[in-house]
Amino acid sequence: MAYVSLEAEAGPPPPFQRTRRFLRRFARSRMGMLGAGILAIFIVTAIFAPVLMPFDPYAVDLKQVARPPSWMHPFGTDKLGRDLLSRVMYGARTSLLLGLCVVVSATLIGLTLGAAAGYFRGMVDRVLVFLIDVLMTLPSIMIALAIASVLGPGLVSTTIAIAIAGVPRLARVSRGAVLAIRGLDYVECARGLGLTDAVILRRHVVPNAVAPIVVEASLLMAEAVLVAAGLGFLGLGVAPPTAEWGQMVAEGRGYIRTAPSIPLFPGFAIILLALGFNLVGDGLRDTLDVRN
Repeated sequence: MAYVSLEAEAGPPPPFQRTRRFLRRFARSRMGMLGAGILAIFIVTAIFAPVLMPFDPYAVDLKQVARPPSWMHPFGTDKLGRDLLSRVMYGARTSLLLGLCVVVSATLIGLTLGAAAGYFRGMVDRVLVFLIDVLMTLPSIMIALAIASVLGPGLVSTTIAIAIAGVPRLARVSRGAVLAIRGLDYVECARGLGLTDAVILRRHVVPNAVAPIVVEASLLMAEAVLVAAGLGFLGLGVAPPTAEWGQMVAEGRGYIRTAPSIPLFPGFAIILLALGFNLVGDGLRDTLDVRN
């Protein structure tokens, strides 16, 4: 896949023009726009959850245990009589916050390692590539599961576990992008002018290698949602009573025959949010592809 930096053309255009051109190209991707619409709904729901929620997501009502969907409770209630719609809406906050923290931390670490390996080569490259290859032989869920088992349940430990699991992918993508750029003429000219390696990396290499990293980061968001739900389902994710979709699915698995709405709605939210991130990732890939 060939990517183009929207900033690396003859004379960088003003920021407004770059943004407008990027949005115009992205708007051509129907799947990307669909994904952006899905994400917009979840983001608005997460931000305005306290206003939009019909009930307190933590309010227990033992008279309304495992009720089916109704006008009062559109998604029904869970095993403690809590309103499922409110808990699913509040769970969007947990999933988006966790995914954002995972992607930011994993991208910073992976970009640093990958850029160092791709630019300096030699022993640094060999050692880092070996470590990345070892970690990539293990599924992300297994790495996250092992780390979460050591750290215990909680939002911070879940974020750390998933971020560490996502670092190898971003490091490898970063390394490949930097390798393709480090030998170009403008990088050699920068060396000839006496600029330090740190300055060359910061000003010339990393900005022009960002396109595939952005695409990979958006796909990592989808994986972070799924892995977080898996950890929550196994009891190693966000600690209760915080509303978290994987944990809600686990709580409702015993009611799959009598009250299927309990695991159904949080499970559907997991699928829809992950789909949104994947579609946006595909749209970004098409937008940043030099052949389009």
